[in-house]
Formats: sequence, structure tokens, C-alpha cells
Amino acid sequence: QVQLVESGGGLVQAGGSLGLSCAASGRTFSSYTMGWFRQVPGKEREFVSCTSRSAVNTYYADSVKGRFTISRDNAKNTVHLQMNSLKPEDTAVYYCAAARLRDGVSLISDDYDYWGQGTQVTVSS
Repeated sequence: QVQLVESGGGLVQAGGSLGLSCAASGRTFSSYTMGWFRQVPGKEREFVSCTSRSAVNTYYADSVKGRFTISRDNAKNTVHLQMNSLKPEDTAVYYCAAARLRDGVSLISDDYDYWGQGTQVTVSS
């Protein structure tokens, strides 16, 4: 069982930056692929980024590539999403998720076993 708690959301102007953090409970954090997803009302949850267990492999949605950076610290059971050059279309609730995968990474929300409660990110124009 893994419990995930996100923090760091808020309101920012377009072009600004925010950093999201996700703290995980348990002693097996390093065995999980970690991902970030986002969702706006009326739309399906959307993949943002993920990192493999050892952080060797990272992936980004095309919409955030070059602007967002995912990182993890297995010693501290945390994963971080640094968001730069934010756009109004980045406005969403952002969720941290953990997946126990045999191979590396997944961009599919159904592959993730545990989810945080979400944190709101609002980017004003």
C-alpha cells in the first residue's frame, strides 16, 4: 500500500513557474514507476510525465515537453514536477500516481495503482 500526498499547486500568471511535490509513504517507493497526470472538468485524465524506478527513463507529454521536468528522490520518497513557462491551458488538477510495472514506464492512467488527492494549478492569462 502506498499513500501519496501532493503539494505545491496554486495560482500563477502565464509564463511563470510552479513546482509540485508528491510525498509517498512506505518503504518500497523505489519499486514504483511514478507519474503525473492532470484533469480538467469534463475531460479525461491526461498524462503529463513519468519516471522509471531508478529515474533512468523519463517521458513527457508533447504539450509539456521542454517546459516541465520530473525528478525523484528515492531516499526521501518524493517525486517532483517542475513546471516552467506555464500557459493557461496547463490549468488543471494535477495528480501524482504510482505504478508497479514490470517494464519501466507507462503513459496510461489505468496502469497506475495508487493516486494522490490532487492539487489545483491555475494559470491566468
